[in-house]
Amino acid sequence: MNYPGGIKKQNESSVTAKNVSYKNRGMTLEAELNTSNEYYRGIDKAYIYKKPTPIKITKVDYPSRDKAVIKEAFFTIPSTTDYNGLYKGKYIDFEAKETKSKTSFSLENIHEHQIKHLENIDKHGGIAFVIVRFTTLNETYLLMTKDLLEFLQTSNRKSIPIDFFREKAYQIKDGYNPRLDYLKIIDQVIGGI
Repeated sequence: MNYPGGIKKQNESSVTAKNVSYKNRGMTLEAELNTSNEYYRGIDKAYIYKKPTPIKITKVDYPSRDKAVIKEAFFTIPSTTDYNGLYKGKYIDFEAKETKSKTSFSLENIHEHQIKHLENIDKHGGIAFVIVRFTTLNETYLLMTKDLLEFLQTSNRKSIPIDFFREKAYQIKDGYNPRLDYLKIIDQVIGGI
């Protein structure tokens, strides 16, 4: 079909699933979790927030009151995890990480104090886990703390292979609202809380 101005309609048979990609639609894992948490709050399902990074500001430039610029700051204490809040009366706490690797998740990406923090939350009855996105594969997994600890106690590897995630973790499928429905998985894992 010919359109005015010379615009031609693309032949539908020339568009295949191979050349159409919606990989993450430009959003990072953190952005998707933030919009998912916003959705959960909006429907009164859960109250989960991104934790602020603990920093101390030491130098600020004040050209005017509404244009203050932080010039120097430092981390006051090591941060624990990225997100925490409440879901069905239970405390929830988790770390979110991305990797470009197609084969494994490097343990250098998660710090020992973060693992200890997740272990303590789990030990005291909270819901603790790690969400890991393999960006190149467009696969996102929720790994419960008990499974993370099991891997650390039984392996000398410096990375967790993708096969471990595929076997032990829960894949989070992309959705519309919420973008990443990780609480659906928590309901399956924890049961009727």
